[in-house]
Amino acid sequence: MTTASAEPATTTTPSRRLLVVELLIVLGLSLGASGVSALISFIGSLTEPGGLGQQVATLNASRAPGRPWLDLAWQLFYIARALMPVALVGYLLVREGASLRTIGFDLRHKLSDLGRGTLLAAAIGGSGLAFYVAMQAAGFNLTVAGSGLPDVWWRIPVLIASAWQNAVLEEVVVVGYLVRRLHQLGWTWPAIIAASALLRGSYHLYQGIGGLTGNIVMGVVFCLLYRRWRRVGPLVAAHGLIDMVGFIGYALLAGHLSWLPS
Repeated sequence: MTTASAEPATTTTPSRRLLVVELLIVLGLSLGASGVSALISFIGSLTEPGGLGQQVATLNASRAPGRPWLDLAWQLFYIARALMPVALVGYLLVREGASLRTIGFDLRHKLSDLGRGTLLAAAIGGSGLAFYVAMQAAGFNLTVAGSGLPDVWWRIPVLIASAWQNAVLEEVVVVGYLVRRLHQLGWTWPAIIAASALLRGSYHLYQGIGGLTGNIVMGVVFCLLYRRWRRVGPLVAAHGLIDMVGFIGYALLAGHLSWLPS
């Protein structure tokens, strides 16, 4: 009696045309669409009276103000729905004879992934916060409110879930999946890194020029590290920790620290 292996023995790469169509569909259902939305939002902010620094971009906003249980249901729904592109990517990888494990999204090296991610989060998180404060003060960025949730019992758990949802979605799609597909299409590494970094920056444009620029730089760093490590695990860990600290920190400290815009 034989048992099935964890992954198929052979890998079949789809045709070039199918790869392009598949890539456009995945991005159109996920972060590519977010990039278009962010551009429209940025144009709206530019045409609003007053400068960018006087406007607020609220993350994790309440979806049913004054109705906490309905609000919680909506928060959980949107978090789960946002992960559907990751499930789609996993399915597409399996169809070609690979899996999410191929791009390093698994628990085989969880301790080293967490260690690398923690160091990366400390390096990028601190410099990123300083850059954001400077850009916001200079009027090139909107004030980013990390949480607009009411002060109820589920606020912190939802912010944690939102942070890790962002991390999984972005690193699996924008790094692991996109890098693999562009490589299969014959792109060079400089072009792949540029495309991934520009995509990451694009869907943060709603925050302003600072959000665009800072995330392009982060995208370059993450792609270079992915090329070296061949795993998105450390990138997911770093991104999740950065967002978790940012969301929870804002919820607890906004209005109490003079240097933190609120």
